[in-house]
Amino acid sequence: MITQRTYRNQFSLQRFCSFVVNYKDTDLWIGVDPGSFRDEMKECAFQKTKELRTEIEEYLLEDPVFGKTFEAHQVSSKAPEIVKFMAEAAIRAGVGPMASVAGAFSEMVGKHLLRKFPIQEVVVENGGDIFLKINQNLLMSVYAGNSPLSEKIGIEIPASESPLGVCTSAGTVGPSVSLGKADAAMMICRNTALADAFATTFGNLIQSPEDVQRVTQQTDQFPEILSAVLICRDKIGIRGQFEIKLIK
Repeated sequence: MITQRTYRNQFSLQRFCSFVVNYKDTDLWIGVDPGSFRDEMKECAFQKTKELRTEIEEYLLEDPVFGKTFEAHQVSSKAPEIVKFMAEAAIRAGVGPMASVAGAFSEMVGKHLLRKFPIQEVVVENGGDIFLKINQNLLMSVYAGNSPLSEKIGIEIPASESPLGVCTSAGTVGPSVSLGKADAAMMICRNTALADAFATTFGNLIQSPEDVQRVTQQTDQFPEILSAVLICRDKIGIRGQFEIKLIK
């Protein structure tokens, strides 16, 4: 079942020509600057998505634990690149490999398009987990479900820092597995799979609004996390180097 991704509406239709790639339960929104957009990008992104899905499915036949465990998991030296990418991120963040799958897809499809076409700006969004390469700053709102802070807070992504991964996990929103009760745990890293894994790690630690400040401070242990935003109900924790703005 493909879920309505209403948060995709934050991306400007003037700034990006967009298309959607659906393959099995993978649902990617891809935005490219109008000057770079080519219709062939749609088939290119679809074929890469299909290839990555096939590689993971075939690896799972050999190593079914990879798809089930909630703990860090070593993979075969002969595993496909995407499997290794996911496993390395999950080991660093202390979670199961599937916690990084959406971010891994976003980055690998985005970088594939950048290799194949002369693109100025590209955004690949996969269930709230985003790879982006931009030439102008981008203000991104934080979607936090029923929290009164949802889409009231924005984080300014500097173009000079891209490419980046911006990933959000939630215990109260969406179909992904979370052991916590955060309305949003947004992490920004240079590695999108790692941002995805860290979003799960720190989202899992929040069981109530009282946990927000303590968990936000814990993100400081990981220099790979450039910025973090944690929301639970009416409490928010913010850490990092990017500017936070209120959205009317």
